Amino acid sequence: MTAGVQEVVVYTRPGCPFCTSLRAGLRRQGLEFTEVNIWEDAEAAAIVRGIADGNETVPTVVVGEWQAVNPSASSVLEAVAEHAPDLVPESKPGLIDGALKAVGLRKES
Repeated sequence: MTAGVQEVVVYTRPGCPFCTSLRAGLRRQGLEFTEVNIWEDAEAAAIVRGIADGNETVPTVVVGEWQAVNPSASSVLEAVAEHAPDLVPESKPGLIDGALKAVGLRKES
């Protein structure tokens, strides 16, 4: 387990359907994360290139030492459970609440 992991970072870019899908899946599960747009942050783009073999492939997710390019929401949650257990949501949102969070109509509480 990585000590001191304080956040889940999801690197994205506008218009990316895979990013939209991952964000929705993570929100549906109640996982809080920090989203970074690589088109607005040159340092973030460099981080993604370092992880994705020189490409700016998104979504790219970092949880402590764990890194993945285009992971599923379930694999991100598994990584969080292993590397940052304090960040695992205490409970899953209900069906309606999870759906509203997934589409961005309800903020994390």
